[in-house]
Amino acid sequence: MELAILNQQNKISVPEELQGMMSEVVKVCWQLEGRRGLPEVSIVLCDNDQIRELNRDYRGIDEPTDVLSFAQEEMGEGEDVVLQAPSDSEKPVLLGDIVISLEKAMEQSEAYGHSLEREVGYLLAHGLLHLLGMDHNSEEERGRMREKEEQILALLQLHR
Repeated sequence: MELAILNQQNKISVPEELQGMMSEVVKVCWQLEGRRGLPEVSIVLCDNDQIRELNRDYRGIDEPTDVLSFAQEEMGEGEDVVLQAPSDSEKPVLLGDIVISLEKAMEQSEAYGHSLEREVGYLLAHGLLHLLGMDHNSEEERGRMREKEEQILALLQLHR
């Protein structure tokens, strides 16, 4: 597994434990989805100003959000994500980038009454599921995605 964590903000410290948890989220999500190969993903940690710019530029929404996913293989409207499926379990599978606003994650963890670690774990799982082709455009999709997110968090004991 290749995981690059790029901290581009200086408002919230990023201890090694948080980075280790992010690595575990990627592993568990990949295994839970039964994927072959070794996932490669970049995680960018930023603040609200940075993610607001990305949200504006890529989604046309001029406000901060908590997480954005940028798949390596961009698909058109209504197309499914088709990830390469290597026959060799040691071959890399390039997923893309996930951008998380640590500032927004801190705000949400305080609002929901749980740890920053749990909130970042949830946001990362959400972003990874997007990179793996899941979405939440309908109630049914939203329910399936939420169930997977909670399953990942439970396996890592990231409880509310």
